[in-house]
Parts: sequence; structure tokens; C-alpha cells
Amino acid sequence: MGKALVINPSYFRTYGSNEGGIAFPVYPILSLSAIAGAVKARGHEVKIVDLSYRRYEPDHIRQLILEEKPDLVGVTATTPLANQMRDLSYLVKDISEDIITVAGGAHPSALPFETMQQSALDAIVCGEGDFVAADLLDGKSMSDIAGLYWRDGEEIRVNQPGGLMSNLDDLPIPAWEDYPVECNERVTKIIARHRPVTTIEFSRGCVFKCDFCGSKNTMGLGYRKKSPERCADEVELLQRLGYRELVLVDDIFTSDNNWAAQVCEEFIRRDLDMAWTCTNGIRVDSANPELFSLMKRAGCYRVYFGFESGNDQVLQAFGKGGKATLEKGITAVEMAREAGLEPNGFFMVGLTGDTEETMQDTIDYAKKVRLETMKCGMTTPFPGTPSFNALREQGRIKTLDWDQYTVYNSAENIYDHPNLDWATIKKYFKKFYAEAYFGNPAYMFRRLKFVLKNNEIFWNAYYTVKFLVMLWGKEKGPQEEQYAFEEKWRPLDLKLDAELRDYPVPQAKGAASRKSVLKEDKKPDGRTIYSAVPEGASS
Repeated sequence: MGKALVINPSYFRTYGSNEGGIAFPVYPILSLSAIAGAVKARGHEVKIVDLSYRRYEPDHIRQLILEEKPDLVGVTATTPLANQMRDLSYLVKDISEDIITVAGGAHPSALPFETMQQSALDAIVCGEGDFVAADLLDGKSMSDIAGLYWRDGEEIRVNQPGGLMSNLDDLPIPAWEDYPVECNERVTKIIARHRPVTTIEFSRGCVFKCDFCGSKNTMGLGYRKKSPERCADEVELLQRLGYRELVLVDDIFTSDNNWAAQVCEEFIRRDLDMAWTCTNGIRVDSANPELFSLMKRAGCYRVYFGFESGNDQVLQAFGKGGKATLEKGITAVEMAREAGLEPNGFFMVGLTGDTEETMQDTIDYAKKVRLETMKCGMTTPFPGTPSFNALREQGRIKTLDWDQYTVYNSAENIYDHPNLDWATIKKYFKKFYAEAYFGNPAYMFRRLKFVLKNNEIFWNAYYTVKFLVMLWGKEKGPQEEQYAFEEKWRPLDLKLDAELRDYPVPQAKGAASRKSVLKEDKKPDGRTIYSAVPEGASS
């Protein structure tokens, strides 16, 4: 029997000193629970370490490793956390060369070979890696594990692609019971109304190709779903474990209306008592009043729509795909409100194709749709995204220092926008909040009614003050990280003119292409139901 220590890095440097600090995105992440579930199913031990809510303290991690004595340490990382992952790899090897170090997640999957070169990692999981830790603890050779980049002396070996799980019901049940309880104590009211809360998935993947999105690097192009019975089994288990709310991390949960309805109906049939939210965002072109009503009855109380822009031409420019339009966005919000769901929206400035005029269109549109909350971000091109690749070809990427790739207020250190200077983008970023929130009497009145109805006066006042300080106070950059082995990995940083390898995006069997992603099913009452179908499939 072996033992794994799986780590989610600290978010403090990334989120603690900017807009992200307001809705500090701390909640149990699904990838660690999923990996832990697979490890336990094989008879091994596992320890989940979530550093998201605390500062990165190498001495703390060292002591933990010495106490736990793991055979394997796994780390998940997005691009802003990549340097922390590199530091951890050297820290582990400083304790013992015998501990296997493995990394996965968005950044290693986007640049697997380069990440191996820049770190002391033994291996990188490219794409889905539910079973890799368990395989290694079983004693399986790295050369026999599909989808693995691994170190063989001074050489970096590459195995055949791992592919994607075709039947998600075959996945082990995530080990939610082993998640550190301390993480739940830091979950904000903006994220979840009830605690304890955790994350769950009912489906994986996306069939659309927004140029700023990197989810295809891990989940691939295509859409795969668990059976409604399996979805309900997981929620039933979480209810028995004492969880009160779930954050659904699916990219396009409602895109197959019929399946999503079956999931909700199974929850209702079993009389499950669980609150849940679609926090990752759902598409406006999959909105359906009947489905929204079922979601409400099944426990969902909040949905987020990915609007991104208030200009139809910009939606086309960055590859939104499907049948998403501004008019459908307005209709989708009203459908959600009519069903009793809280509609919220995601917007962005600095998108591909954005100009001053189109960013103002986005602000005007945000004022028009009747949302409960609105979140705007400045577009950041992360490695592995079409946007990053295009900007790099144009010579507009300014750094490959991953510490600069924070999510909010330092994008000007990362790249130059083709159409806009950064003073203008930042101006419209602040203008979005000033006009869509505080310059929007209809919203302020609507928000006051919402706050009073839900008895959230204190928390709304608290976050409003923090928000105002962030928006109009002195701008702060990312905090410095207290790395322990920077002198070892910093010289390995990629040079700006480095040649990056091209990595194909994995495709699920039967994945739909962007040209034919939704099947239209017109109902006698005039409603249209959309379902994701493979290109060329019979209708």
C-alpha cells in the first residue's frame, strides 16, 4: 500500500491583492477529491492539502511531508500558480529523491514538455489524469501510462496520448469526505449561501471554441455526461456526508436540455434536499423555461450566464459559436427570473475584436439585462489558448514569467492588445462597475430588494466597501511569493523568444464541431430545445 499527498497551491498572491480578493474563490476543488477517490479505490492512502486560503509557506509543506511520509506528491496548477508548483517540485526532491512528484491541471497540460524542463517534476499528466496517481502507487511503470510526460535520467519521455474517458460513470466516487474542513471556513457568501459546500461535476468538456478559454487542454473538445442516476447517487452521498450546497463546475450543463432535465427529475424523484448553483456559467442559447423550472425544483437557486460581450460582432470574433446573441441573453435572464432562479452574469473587456465602442456596448448591455450580480474581468491570454497563440505569433506577448499571469489587474504586463492601449482597457474596466452598478438606478433598487429579501445586509455592505476600495483606491500589484528554491528554477524560465511546442487538443469520441454543435428541437408551443450532437449525426 502506498500513500499520496495531493496539493492545491496557495491563491494568496494571485487573488489576495486585487479584485479576486473580494470574492476570494476558496472552496473545495473537485480535481483533488477525484484523484483521492481513485487512489483510495485501489487500496492506497491519501492526504488532501488545500493551500488556497493561506499563504505559501515552504516550511509548512516541508513539515507536512516529513510527517506524512508520502510515496507520491501530486500538484495541480493553473498558470498563475505554475511557479509555486515548480518551487514545490524542488522542495519535495530536497526532502527525498525517492518521492515521486507529479503535476497536472491547466498549465502543465498546456505546456507539458516546457513545464518538465522548468521544474524538478518526475512526470506531468497531460489532460485528464484521474487514475495516474493510483497507477503509480500500484507500481505501474511511467513508460506504460498513457498521456504522461516523464523524466528518464536527463531525458524527457513522452507517451502516447491518454485520450478521454468515454463513460464518466466508470469514474470512482470522489473522496469528498477527506477534504480539509478548514477550506470551508473561508468560503465567502458570494460563492455559497450554505456551508459546508463542495464542488461536483455532472458532465465534462465543451464543444465551443472561445479563444480565451483553456479548458480544452484538460477536458478536451467534446461533451460527455454522467447518467442522471450517477449524478443523483453522488448528490445523495454528499447529503449523507452533511454537505448543504454544491457548486456545479460543468462548462455547459444546460446545452443538452433533455439530459439536464432528466438529471433534475432524478433529484426530484429521490427527494434530495441539496442547494446547488451553476457557477461556471451556462450558455444563453441553451436557456429553456421548462428546464429552469425543473432546476429550481431540484435545488438550484443561482445561475451564471457567460455573456462576455455586449456586441454581437465581438462574440463572433472571439469564437463564441453556437447561436448565442444579445437578444437571447436578455430572454435567458428573464426565463431564469420567471423560474425563481437568481441570474448573474460574466463580462469581459479587452476581448478579441474589442474597441472603445464595443466595450461601451458591453457596459450598456450589462445595464440592460436584469441580473443580480455582474462580474467583469480584463481578458488574459493563458498558455494553451488560441488567444495566447495568436498574440504570440503577432509578437504581442511580453513575458513568459508565470508570476505575471494574475487574473485581474496586471494584464498589461503580459501582452499588448491589437486595438487598444492598456489605459483605455483599464478605464472601461472601472467604468463597467461604475455604470453597470452604481450608475444604474434600476439595478440598485433591484439589489436592495434582493438583499432585504435574503437577509444579506451585512455581507453586501461588507463586500461593497471592499469593492469600492479596490476600484478607486490605490492599485496594488500581485504580492511577492516566499519561494524556497527560486535560485534553482528561476534560471530555467522560458525566454520570450523560446520556441513552444504545439500540442493537439484531445477530442472526445463523437465530439461536436463548432459548425454543428447544437441540435434544434422546435416544440409545438414555440419553444426551442437545443442538444449537443456530433457533426454529421442524423437528426
